[in-house]
Amino acid sequence: MSAAIEEQLEKIPVVNWIVRLLKNIKLKAFEGLSFYDLIEMYVVGVVEGALSTRASSIAFSLFMALFPLIIFMVTLIPFIIPYVSVGNENFDAQFLDFLESFLPSATSDYFGDIYQQIKDQKQGGLLSSAFILSIFLVANGVNAIFGGFEYSYHVQLTRNFFRQYAYALMVGLILSILLIIGAVAFVYFEFYIVEYTSEYLGKTLGYDVEKGDAVGIQIAKVLFFLFLSYLTTATLYYFGTAEGRKARFFSAGALMTTLLFLLTSYLFGVYVDKFARYNELYGALGGLLILMVFIWLNSNILLLGFELNATLNSLKKRHEKKQNEE
Repeated sequence: MSAAIEEQLEKIPVVNWIVRLLKNIKLKAFEGLSFYDLIEMYVVGVVEGALSTRASSIAFSLFMALFPLIIFMVTLIPFIIPYVSVGNENFDAQFLDFLESFLPSATSDYFGDIYQQIKDQKQGGLLSSAFILSIFLVANGVNAIFGGFEYSYHVQLTRNFFRQYAYALMVGLILSILLIIGAVAFVYFEFYIVEYTSEYLGKTLGYDVEKGDAVGIQIAKVLFFLFLSYLTTATLYYFGTAEGRKARFFSAGALMTTLLFLLTSYLFGVYVDKFARYNELYGALGGLLILMVFIWLNSNILLLGFELNATLNSLKKRHEKKQNEE
């Protein structure tokens, strides 16, 4: 790898020992390359790729696409409710609870009010026009993510604008429908699995049924959060760049991003609830600011996971080139 970087690291006590240790850990998939090579390429990609600037651009576009996404999904809900045999009358409220479970608690009032205003719009020309427009605005948000991917230090192949936007439109529709399917599945899981399991444990082991329901719902939310986050992230990474489809759909970067999403959501929620005073300082705008910061943090995490995949792909190319030369 870079001789200049290795020379500087060799001068630092303890660090030089760690570097030598990492060099001895060889990656089976990339013969001749070490774990140190992977870390160095990853760090260089993050630093040289202007990650924070790309994350800010993605965060702005995602925020602009968030409420069009709600319009898109709210418009589809009336067509879905007849096929949901459990809790038909309250499915839209349950869907809101499902969406809010992915956001910090301090944003619930702000997000809930916006959702209610959109839902209360009459199903007429205005909402129908907004529905059509929302599809393209959601595609713009996904396209911004793909654009952030293409500016990676390790990405060499790019698509033309029209091809990229077509992929963004397709992925935006897939992810929107996936979110609705996830909400329906969660409702079924809550009514059938959680309630029946709690009742069974209450009768056989004497557990508190209401307490069991609460614990079961929390566990279900975490599991659905992990599943949807992993599937969403894997989809974005796979279709995000021309090189992405050469890698595996379920990738190491998607797994890392999902785990960081979970950790960041928990820690950021604790910070907002215990330490931050956004609502006291900014009033009604507090929820908006918290939501924007939350999106920005997750945009950085999304790029970190992509950089890991791009680094692994670059290592793979390096290994294949070395084999061809031999």
